[in-house]
Amino acid sequence: MPTPFLHRRALLAAASALCLPAAVLAAGDPGAWPNAKPITWIVGFPPGGTVDVLTRVAARKLGEKTGQPVVVENRPGASGAIALQAAAKAAPDGYTLVTVPGPVLYATQPPEVGNELVAVGMLAQGPMVLVSGLPNAPAQMSDLIHAIKKDPAAWSYASSGSGTSQHLAGELFNVRAGTAMAHVPYKGGGQAVVDVVAAHIPLGMLGVTPVLQQIRSGKLKAYAVTTSYRIESLPDVPTMQEAGLKNYEAAQWYAVAAPRGVPAAAVQQLNAWVNEIAASADLQPALVASGSVAGKGSARDAQQFIASDNRKWKELAESSKLDIR
Repeated sequence: MPTPFLHRRALLAAASALCLPAAVLAAGDPGAWPNAKPITWIVGFPPGGTVDVLTRVAARKLGEKTGQPVVVENRPGASGAIALQAAAKAAPDGYTLVTVPGPVLYATQPPEVGNELVAVGMLAQGPMVLVSGLPNAPAQMSDLIHAIKKDPAAWSYASSGSGTSQHLAGELFNVRAGTAMAHVPYKGGGQAVVDVVAAHIPLGMLGVTPVLQQIRSGKLKAYAVTTSYRIESLPDVPTMQEAGLKNYEAAQWYAVAAPRGVPAAAVQQLNAWVNEIAASADLQPALVASGSVAGKGSARDAQQFIASDNRKWKELAESSKLDIR
């Protein structure tokens, strides 16, 4: 029969175990999450864009925290919808993640956070930038707007896909500037920037990461960033409002999600890791390069933000008659 002292020790040990994160409890069990197999992290756009670069850094850090390989899988197409579908179909076991960039509006709604997917956390949020690779690009924003209005058929802009934050930012530009540029969607910002640098497309509304070096080298002219604040990596580039477009503000964000049904303990642990990664020194170079700020908050915070921001853009698209085709 155990002594009262040993019995009390056993009770205290059991009570302490209840307070430990799931990952700690599973540390000695090779079959328990996250020890059983590698984690797959899906990205809905090709390599090279902001969403891909941020995800790859975060995936490497997540692998260090879990002790398991984290494999980044690019599934581009349909403005990220193919990746969302793949994630929604995966087993809800905590071994599949997907980066959800937003806001994105779809003609046919794919799996979304709050329904088929559950939010894990917010990785980052930042601006887009309007650029041109034309050798005789207008000198400043007022000249650009004048040129577009003078010959609308000669002007179009590239984005990472239909309905994406970059597309929405471009259409908001049309509304605020009174222009009618045509939209040219690509399967990712990394692909779009090639044609913009070559001046096959006059303008690009793109994430900062794939165009930063071309701007710094002079191959691209940057007219303005879309947020209400300037960014560290492009301190001399004005905001849209500073460049003369009143009431203009647009940002793109990068959330992390998992299939609906993932155990709450795993979501909580993943959220803690995502917050640690977002605040880490390792992610800072990628954040600075993209002009982004680190995300933070609970999984519930992320889910509420995503729903609110998507709703805001849907309402703006309807009231302003934004063309998101």
